[in-house]
Amino acid sequence: MANPKRKQSKARSAKRRAANRFKAPQLSKDTVDGTAYRPHRVNPNNGMYRGRQVIDMEA
Repeated sequence: MANPKRKQSKARSAKRRAANRFKAPQLSKDTVDGTAYRPHRVNPNNGMYRGRQVIDMEA
């Protein structure tokens, strides 16, 4: 079996692994006003979570 001629540097390995890490966040659409927000979190625009009001949003 073939063996590497030189040791692979830590920086080179880290660069390869870092490329797999960056992904765009998956967003959910609100059924009430259609805004996008992170799933499993309170909608920051209107304070709704799973169809009920959990934070009082004042105008």
